[in-house]
Amino acid sequence: MNKKYDVIIVGGGMVGSTLACALADTNLKIAVIEKNIPDEMQKNDEYELRVSAINHSSQNVFKHLGVWQGIENRRCCAYEKMHVWDAQGDGEVTFDAADSGVKELGHIIENKVIQLALLERIAAHKNIELISGQFVKDINYQAESSEITLENDVALTCRLLVGADGANSIVRDAASIDLDIAEYNQKGIVCNVTPEKHHQSTAWQRFLMTGPLAFLPLSSGQCSIVWSADSAEADRLMELDDETFSKELFHAFDGKLGRVEKVSPRAAFPLIRRHAKEYIKDGLVLVGDAAHTIHPLAGQGVNLGLMDAASLAEVITTAITHRRNFASYQTLRKYERWRRGENQLMMFSMSGFKNLFGTDNSLISKVRNFGLNLVQKSNITKSLLMQRAMGFEGDLPDMARDVYFSSKLHNKVN
Repeated sequence: MNKKYDVIIVGGGMVGSTLACALADTNLKIAVIEKNIPDEMQKNDEYELRVSAINHSSQNVFKHLGVWQGIENRRCCAYEKMHVWDAQGDGEVTFDAADSGVKELGHIIENKVIQLALLERIAAHKNIELISGQFVKDINYQAESSEITLENDVALTCRLLVGADGANSIVRDAASIDLDIAEYNQKGIVCNVTPEKHHQSTAWQRFLMTGPLAFLPLSSGQCSIVWSADSAEADRLMELDDETFSKELFHAFDGKLGRVEKVSPRAAFPLIRRHAKEYIKDGLVLVGDAAHTIHPLAGQGVNLGLMDAASLAEVITTAITHRRNFASYQTLRKYERWRRGENQLMMFSMSGFKNLFGTDNSLISKVRNFGLNLVQKSNITKSLLMQRAMGFEGDLPDMARDVYFSSKLHNKVN
């Protein structure tokens, strides 16, 4: 059996599924291959360990695709403030959504919730086929037509092959695309905790010398923990029993939300900066973690991937409108030029922050604490940082912009 598609997206996670939905209004025949489809959530399910901080630009994309309602119908938590402080001094800064005239800075959402809402929309589109329960056994990449063989030996061919299959992308490997890699020598520990005090709809982050510790608000009043620590320290923390870990967490967080009354099972993963040396080839393109991974200290990794998906969809749609080959190197090069600079800027910014806060040099410590306090006092600087963090700045795809919705509404009314 050989099935032919215009586009095959390997990876039906948040980024791959967003791309599929963004191409749903075209006449392209699309397949999304995802081995593991999550079960639908139940009302009282425990919170997932992996969450994402979704900014306004990503929210706009989800609204445009008809996905946001599915997210809200499940569960998400808006955060109105962000408080950041340095464990090695008195530097601190608080960002408040009210200062920018918006209701919230962003939302903390479980990755599973986002994926389920996207898959729900995919099921509503006749030109998208979700292929689940099968892993990709082999990929024969060719510029004109690539062939994917599934574990059941069914062969699929396509004009455009998309790698949305994460940091260990098999699509990237099949195309012999190399990576620039930088080891952070850190691991990220994730778990959910019940603090003594309510999180106050605030995302909290304390910069420790061994790495940043974040308490992210969940709708239940719990917090999702992301503790980035030097590898040896992370290994030590993972070996502690829950009671001892809770005490360490309390002290590391300076008791900001009181005692840690309950802690879920923990998981840890290595933190590595990766950047593909090429995003594209003729008939092939990488998006999301298949193209780049960054330090999670600002929670921007998923947002970058979602902007990849929206930007690529815009490039492909424009090519189709102008009767150009949507899978050609010339077309895809527009996407690569568009996104590489934006992604690289964020990657090196996060590495810079990691290095700035990960040193015990007394002079650097004084400078960064002075800088934090200076930002706190400067409304202009704080506003500029907030605009970037919320996703209002940068070279955004149309569907990520607020103005896109007002113009669409205007056209519909008139």
